[in-house]
Amino acid sequence: MKLAEPGNPARRGWLDKQGLRLDAKPYLSGAFATQRLLERLSVEKTPLKEVTAGHAGGIYNGPQFRRVYLTDPEHSVPFVGSKDMMVADFSTLPRLRKDDAESSSLHYLELEPGMTLISCSGFNAGRRAYVRPDMTGFWSSQDVLKVVPDPGKIEAGYLYAFLASRFGEVLVKGSVYGSAVKHIEPHQIEGLPVPRFGEAVEKEIHDLVQEAAVFRAAFQKGLSEATRDLFRTAGLEDLLDLKWHEQGRDLGFARSGLNATTLRALNFQPRAQEILRRLRRVENVTLGEVCAGGQLSRGLRFPRVDGEPGDTYSYRLVGQRQAFWLRPEGRWIGKAHTSDDVLADDETILVAARGTLGENEVYGRSVLVTGDWGAHAYSEDFLRIRSGASGFPGAYLFAMLRSEALFRVLRSCSTGGKQQDIHLGLCSAIPVPVLTEADRDRIAETVRDAYRQRDEADRKDDQALAKLEAAVVLHSGVANG
Repeated sequence: MKLAEPGNPARRGWLDKQGLRLDAKPYLSGAFATQRLLERLSVEKTPLKEVTAGHAGGIYNGPQFRRVYLTDPEHSVPFVGSKDMMVADFSTLPRLRKDDAESSSLHYLELEPGMTLISCSGFNAGRRAYVRPDMTGFWSSQDVLKVVPDPGKIEAGYLYAFLASRFGEVLVKGSVYGSAVKHIEPHQIEGLPVPRFGEAVEKEIHDLVQEAAVFRAAFQKGLSEATRDLFRTAGLEDLLDLKWHEQGRDLGFARSGLNATTLRALNFQPRAQEILRRLRRVENVTLGEVCAGGQLSRGLRFPRVDGEPGDTYSYRLVGQRQAFWLRPEGRWIGKAHTSDDVLADDETILVAARGTLGENEVYGRSVLVTGDWGAHAYSEDFLRIRSGASGFPGAYLFAMLRSEALFRVLRSCSTGGKQQDIHLGLCSAIPVPVLTEADRDRIAETVRDAYRQRDEADRKDDQALAKLEAAVVLHSGVANG
């Protein structure tokens, strides 16, 4: 028999508290140890359902429903699923038909700032996220639990901090059930004990979480402004509203002047070629010329030897999907067995360069490595773009490459069968608008400032969690561990 702890096997009384569940998950996850720790706290503990309010008591997901996606912002709303709730940049969210979203059966799935979101279905069930100010008007799927704080009873940021802490994580994930497809239902978390540390402590933690949310909203705004600034200054404002799917499919076109570089029809699709023609009409240099002396290549393929999480002798390994999240999660690898080439220099652009052509896949999307993210290792699946020209900083290139227009161009550079890759020869020929040095510096600084605010948001979140953990340790009478 497996034991939850040595000398502490699962007891009959535990089964009652878990609704007679006979799977091992809740008894081996540490949830009961955490509950016992919280029971020892010399402060009041309130069931989660008593500090929430709203639809279904303030803890709910939603019905399964047929999803109709549109691209026109006038007739659609941003739609957040269990994976999308983790991303840092909401520019690429799918959009749900507005008439459906605002219907009587789905209107309550609209997000409001201050909610805590919990993924409640799928492999990653139990992840948490905070609804920040710029998510007003977003809708969520039935795979996302909404926890709505009662403002008269608890601060929204404090409630999120508790659920996002290591204590909340164990309790939430200890509620997960299912084998192939994991699930959490509202009634399984409504009794979670929320410790109350007094108005002053909870307000301090709330303020830190709220400041982090404001910084993340500013990060999003800054990136969008930088991209708009670049295309408007270049006289390419029409590429900002691309309406890709309204242009019709690329059928029945002819191409002359082919050479041995490629014969794949996707590489000559008319819609992408029109974007390239528009870019070439303004003063430009090619991406290959900008990256001469820098880098334009796939990452290093390397062995992975597990390391201790958070250890000074380990790197956190970031893969394609995690690179787009608010905070990376996942595997740690030992530095002793890993080349320094797995790191990325400041202002290196990483393009997800292996995957499929699904509309909601990250393949072809770009992120910028700068600030605190420079300490991570990155997988070989990224195309690394690093400027070798001092007048074209990486932050400026990123403002262009993160756009919808360049996303479509990068995908048109695909090569491969089921799993796509990016053809470096085609990619190096992409035109980069020159603009003036002052324009490039202004746009680059907008991007840098956005990423500084993102790093500051991470620090605020870390401070909030540290204060909550300190409060738990203070009132538990035991050492942290």
